[in-house]
Amino acid sequence: MDFFDSDGVMIAYQVFEPAPGGQIDTDVPVLLIHGFASNGRINWISPGWVTFLTELGRQVIVIDNRGHGESEKLYGEHDYDARKMAQDAERLLDHLGVGRADVMGYSMGARICAFLAMYSPERVRSCVLAGMADNLVRGFGRGDKIAAALLADDESSISEAEPKAFRRFAEKTGSDLKALAACMLSRGHKIDRQMLTKISAPVLVVAGDADDVAGPVEPLVAMIGGAKGVVLPDRDHMNAVGDRGYKEAVSEFYESLRN
Repeated sequence: MDFFDSDGVMIAYQVFEPAPGGQIDTDVPVLLIHGFASNGRINWISPGWVTFLTELGRQVIVIDNRGHGESEKLYGEHDYDARKMAQDAERLLDHLGVGRADVMGYSMGARICAFLAMYSPERVRSCVLAGMADNLVRGFGRGDKIAAALLADDESSISEAEPKAFRRFAEKTGSDLKALAACMLSRGHKIDRQMLTKISAPVLVVAGDADDVAGPVEPLVAMIGGAKGVVLPDRDHMNAVGDRGYKEAVSEFYESLRN
């Protein structure tokens, strides 16, 4: 694990070199941005994404978002504005001397990816928004309850299933619950249709057909000019991450960028 200073915040990251004989001939790396309460290892390494992409001949950069994984923990809601988190990703590219990348984000990571594509389009060759679809614009709407669950003294006091599931996942990943609550309560994550017009890079939207966190794929695809969409059958927010169809869709999308 390596670290760099992103405007005073220590951010952890890893770089994986392409495997010999990869199929895709490009010097553009893939930047992977994980979801809420996760980290690079859980979201991208364990489900086989890093191996999959390096075997395609790609250099892969994996970031731990601020407040997550091995990166510095912050406790103010303002610290987790999505644009600040996107700036962490952009500064990582600067730190590594990378001009632009194929950026893929899952869930919260997809939102960060969208902000990077909207406000620093020259750094994003392509954008994969996974585990986040129509709710990228509509919003999640349950953040207050999830934050309260993260801050609860005792899990037994959490009555609703979804907030309890977030709490259990955060504990399973060894996350800092107070930092995550601040991240969940941040109001700087909103995206509207007009903002999406700023995205000029090719976009692929991927989500499971049972993913209530992401929402349906088709409405978001319709909002982004030229975007492609893939719906993963019988997949929800948790089990879509390592889905074979998801990986195949990304491989085909990256192959299309060569043409």
